[in-house]
Amino acid sequence: MIIDPKEVATAKLHGYMLSAIAPRPIAFASTIDAEGNANLAPYSFFNAFGSNPATLVFSPARRVRDNTIKHTLENVRQCGEVVINVVDYKMVQQMSLASCEYPAGTSEFVKAGFTPIASEKIKPFRVAESPVQFECKVKDIIETGMEGGAGNLIVCEIVLMHINDQVLGEDGRIDANKIDLVARMGGDWYCRASGDALFTIPKPNEKCGIGFDQLPIEVRTSRYLTGNDLGQLANVERIPEADSAKIESLVLSLSNQYPKESLGSHLHQLAHELLENNRVEDAWQVLQFKF
Repeated sequence: MIIDPKEVATAKLHGYMLSAIAPRPIAFASTIDAEGNANLAPYSFFNAFGSNPATLVFSPARRVRDNTIKHTLENVRQCGEVVINVVDYKMVQQMSLASCEYPAGTSEFVKAGFTPIASEKIKPFRVAESPVQFECKVKDIIETGMEGGAGNLIVCEIVLMHINDQVLGEDGRIDANKIDLVARMGGDWYCRASGDALFTIPKPNEKCGIGFDQLPIEVRTSRYLTGNDLGQLANVERIPEADSAKIESLVLSLSNQYPKESLGSHLHQLAHELLENNRVEDAWQVLQFKF
């Protein structure tokens, strides 16, 4: 399928974009209007864009169906402040309820059953149920267009950050399983960022991996090793030296079970299984078995 944004209805394009650009973090934005009425609404056009100054950007886009704008946008234009609360799994249903289009002046804190707590440096309330809350000053509002679906990029500077101690690990950092965040997908879909959905990949920040081009040809063209497998193998600083004792312990059962002509494929399958368990060093040892 090929889609030209200029030749498809905005609503249809919007649906494809949101299904493909996912998962997206959720900015649960708390604002007040000029009369001090609280408003609370979620936005998944959101991310962090710098740490010095600490910058967040989210976008209350113009409604596709009728080109109207959100109360959040009206409020930040009036007051220039916003609290961005993150959303965890235990509050996701209430957060969804707060996305209903209640009349102006209606408090979603009340409608969705959230607890408002006073901020320390700005006027909008924080959401007590949120594990992390960012008090922000609005630095700029960038309109990307004036038609339905156009974005309004609200550029915010964090002036104070609140973290619930219960989501911290022993090292003082936020524990991904404890914070249990949710993210937005397309349509009615969400995803939960915890448990088996989480995995780690070592960052090649200081040491460069050898790269695909330095992998042995029989490894690079393997029928059994996936792109992710090759990515792990190519992310080592150098190919480990063969350890005969280690190799023997890993492949002894295979070498006794299969004939020489089919052993190579089974070794690659074993390497794949090892890589699925992040045993990169052992996978390299298996791939260096000589027969």
